[in-house]
Amino acid sequence: QVQLAESGGGLVPAGGSLTLSCAASGRSFSRYGTGWFRQAPGKEREFVAGVTGNGGYTYYGDSVNGRFTIDRDNPKNTVYLQMNTLKPEDTAVYYCAASEGLAYGGNWQSRLHYDYWGQGTQVTVSS
Repeated sequence: QVQLAESGGGLVPAGGSLTLSCAASGRSFSRYGTGWFRQAPGKEREFVAGVTGNGGYTYYGDSVNGRFTIDRDNPKNTVYLQMNTLKPEDTAVYYCAASEGLAYGGNWQSRLHYDYWGQGTQVTVSS
């Protein structure tokens, strides 16, 4: 069982940066592939980025590739999402999610492949 808690959201001007954190409870966090998703009002939940259990492989959604970086610190049971050059269209609630099945990679974009979800943190980018 894994519990996830996001933090670090807030209001930032366009072009700015923000770092989100996802803290996990429980041991053996390195057994879980971890992803970030986001959901804007009236839209589907969208895949943002994923990282394998050992942090050796990362994968990004097209809309954030080159601007966002996902990383993890397993001794601290934490996954980070560094967001740069933010745009108003990045405004959304950001969720982290974890899956043992994605420990070594796989279909990062499907929400169905994730077993555990956090409650989300709001990111608002002003124009």
